[in-house]
Amino acid sequence: MAYDKFTVLKSTAVPLPIENVDTDQIIPARFLKATKREGFGDNLFRDWRYNGDDTPKQDFVLNNPIYSGKILVGGRNFGSGSSREHAAWAIYDYGFRCVVSSFFADIFKGNSLNIGILPVQVSPEFLDKIFLAIEADPNAEFEVNLETQTISILGSGESESFDINGYKKHNMINGFDDIDYLQAMKGEIKEFEVERIY
Repeated sequence: MAYDKFTVLKSTAVPLPIENVDTDQIIPARFLKATKREGFGDNLFRDWRYNGDDTPKQDFVLNNPIYSGKILVGGRNFGSGSSREHAAWAIYDYGFRCVVSSFFADIFKGNSLNIGILPVQVSPEFLDKIFLAIEADPNAEFEVNLETQTISILGSGESESFDINGYKKHNMINGFDDIDYLQAMKGEIKEFEVERIY
């Protein structure tokens, strides 16, 4: 399933300064029945966003209108817990294209990269600077440049580099999933088949 190309993202950010955010909080298990990637955004952080009677919890950040944007900034160890792909689907379906943290659970990181969410791992010090920038100004903008592998706080000009697997970087820049990547190589594959003598 192809997704939006990711090159440079300039956006405000939503702060979630909570450590050890696990996948069951991101998308509770009772919402995992669907097999398509659509509709999960409505239940992103469901138990943190809503009361038992489905009224919004006013103190949760996604219900606060002063925060918006395509970047979600989480605390350390984001995406821990079970390996459900639906957690990444919910974040993407809600509208986020980048999650920033000082550490990601490996499986969540892989699931995110597979569907077009860029997990940007920064140092704890730089993460603190991002949270402080948002606290000082909820409209503060950040730039995530995948080509140069940097994230910048535009107000202060501070930036930091981040790592990404070269194959995943190529796919995100082109909006490819694994199947799209192979489809794009069809010509080379056919040439290889012709050249083989056995």
